[in-house]
Amino acid sequence: MALLTEERYQALSAFWQAHPAAGRAVKQVNQILTGAVYLAYPAMLLYLFVTRDERLVRCILIPGISFVLVSLLRKAIGARRPYEVYGGTPLIQKDTVNNSFPSRHVFSVFVIGMTGFYLHPALGAILFVIGVFLAVVRVLGGVHFPKDVAAGAGLGILAGLLFLL
Repeated sequence: MALLTEERYQALSAFWQAHPAAGRAVKQVNQILTGAVYLAYPAMLLYLFVTRDERLVRCILIPGISFVLVSLLRKAIGARRPYEVYGGTPLIQKDTVNNSFPSRHVFSVFVIGMTGFYLHPALGAILFVIGVFLAVVRVLGGVHFPKDVAAGAGLGILAGLLFLL
């Protein structure tokens, strides 16, 4: 059973059109959560650099290599986004096609979360919570199916488990 059927997608689209303030809030949450993680990661790396922590190279290479591999996987799969499948305009504007699976945004948050967990478990936990919220926002925003964000999260966690912990 598909979690995001055409009927549900159209209902979401209609909701955002009827409630533009709610739609703006979702878009802002998407930007804030994404920005928070993309600021946290360089801050972690800067801290490791300043403290001359030997984990710095690992914390750069694992997320970086994993990101490239997920990008190649996603390109090879070529899965369509909800708006490509069902038509319409997503709440979160995208101009890419065939780049839905896995979600690279969610993957990035979770692999960075695993890096945070590797450095300090509480930091990783905070990043995981952000990742869950971002995954929900990406589906609500119409740019990913639930399977896309689940796969992104799973691959981010797997990369961290295999190569960081």
